[in-house]
Amino acid sequence: MKTQSTPPRIFAIANQKGGVGKTTTSINLATSLAAIGKRVLLIDMDAQGNASTGLGIKRSERDHSSYDLLFGDKTLEDCVSSTRVPRLSIIPSSMHLSGAEIELVTAENREFRMKMALQGAGRDYDYIVIDCPPALNLTTLNVFVAADAVLVPLQCEFYALEGLAHLTKTIERVKKSFNPDLILHGVVLTMYDTRNRLSAMVAEDVRSYFGDDVYKTVIPRNVRVSEAPSYGLPAIVYDMRCAGSQAYIQLAKEVIKREKKLMATEKVAA
Repeated sequence: MKTQSTPPRIFAIANQKGGVGKTTTSINLATSLAAIGKRVLLIDMDAQGNASTGLGIKRSERDHSSYDLLFGDKTLEDCVSSTRVPRLSIIPSSMHLSGAEIELVTAENREFRMKMALQGAGRDYDYIVIDCPPALNLTTLNVFVAADAVLVPLQCEFYALEGLAHLTKTIERVKKSFNPDLILHGVVLTMYDTRNRLSAMVAEDVRSYFGDDVYKTVIPRNVRVSEAPSYGLPAIVYDMRCAGSQAYIQLAKEVIKREKKLMATEKVAA
């Protein structure tokens, strides 16, 4: 059990473009971290609720949600649900999140509501993984203000860099105005197709532009990963041996490795 003095590391999984593997990455990174012994909380902040469905949480079973955490009088503990994955819990989504953007405009402390809601999480988790909506809106801003780091899934397609440049500018603005400790943890290339020359070209362009900020691990396009959510299971539970699952396990190891390096750097700087 963690102590109050050791708060969890909070990852925002974000990309304003939909269909890039954001939710798949959120589910499988969280599951992989849990599989290597970490206590993990996944928060589904997307009104579509795909991360919740992908972990087998039916809408009828979602008594309290991330909407209640953001706007209601419910505590973090009130909103948490267990999953079939050991050491992995979830705060599921709600359709009410579709109106969150409008409600946040006039809400008190509108940029800091998620940060305040997560202040007591240190007792129970090593990592909190937050699946952001596919937009750079006030909901995503709330997550960025609360997060330690942003992890960006990037589909290997023609317009990839265009959207990524806008996202990194947003991270810099949040860092300047609200959260000076926020960092870009890394960019993970997703849906990589070895048969498609474009995937290799995009990967090369992204690596030349962002350098070491791009993870070495690449997530391949994989049928088993696509099938898993229909069974309410993470890919690494549905079929741990498939190429996609193995890639997410490697990604988790790489994330942990970067975490250790970041912690060592901070310790030296202190």
